[in-house]
Amino acid sequence: MPLPSPSRKDDLDRALASSLSGIPDGPAEDRGVAAGARQARAVLAARAGDGLDPASSNTPFPVPPAAPGIWQPTPDGYAPAIQYGNRLARPFLLERADQFRLGPPPALDSDRYRADLEEVRAYGAADSAVRSPRQTETANFWYSGSLTLYTDVLRVAVARSHGSTADRAALLALFHAASVDTQIATSDSKYTYVRWRPVTAIRTGSIGTDPAWRPLHNTPAHPDYPSGHATYAGAAQAVLDALAGPVTETFDLTSPTAPGVHRSYSGWAQLTRDNVDARVYSGIHSRTADEAGARLGETVGRYALRHADRLLSGRL
Repeated sequence: MPLPSPSRKDDLDRALASSLSGIPDGPAEDRGVAAGARQARAVLAARAGDGLDPASSNTPFPVPPAAPGIWQPTPDGYAPAIQYGNRLARPFLLERADQFRLGPPPALDSDRYRADLEEVRAYGAADSAVRSPRQTETANFWYSGSLTLYTDVLRVAVARSHGSTADRAALLALFHAASVDTQIATSDSKYTYVRWRPVTAIRTGSIGTDPAWRPLHNTPAHPDYPSGHATYAGAAQAVLDALAGPVTETFDLTSPTAPGVHRSYSGWAQLTRDNVDARVYSGIHSRTADEAGARLGETVGRYALRHADRLLSGRL
């Protein structure tokens, strides 16, 4: 999960000013601002050199020689791999990045691999004849970044929480700490197995190669297994199920990558389901990568919940 860019400073300053405009001026407001600034400085000092800065996160990845199953830069841009350095970052709660490393993806000669590839070939193609309008909408909706889409989800959960202000703050902190740790764990598994993306497998693999095949959406520049979107969803579901309950009154979401579309949800597991499906319909992940990612995220999220006291007591 990338950190906010320094270029967002003006946006953040405006958001702060807007937030403070609703609070009466005076000593109480001044003390609150000062307390927040002190805590922010303390957090930055505690996390100094944690490897989550953009330069460390995107440490150059030495692309291995092309071989069946091995990741190579993907069309259209053939961009270099990103987030390779995340596997070396310091987690918030995990003991180490490989603590919950996934087992290997299916062998290239397995029935599961063949089924995965044929599903993406059929449903994830730019010109798919079998993908329904609703499935295309799902792909477009969840193509947006996880942090962007789950920000509104988290706001719903916090607003509907019956806990104290401190409990709500704990929910926010734990959600984001688990999300970051999940991305670190994701990078560890991705760059352990370096599994090629469907577009590479379909264009150059040994199962009915189709050099002209194109996915619905451009493929992100990192390996297939596991899906980062799905790991984020799995971690979010684990935390929200535990701290806000698995079901809630129906709420609507919008997405910057699906203008005008509203999706309604009444449980966090529904978001995970759509994330898993969306990356197949986009043509950018195998279902195995999505399902394994959701499991990994859920595992990290549950671990974070068990060790929440370390985060909330400031003993990190």
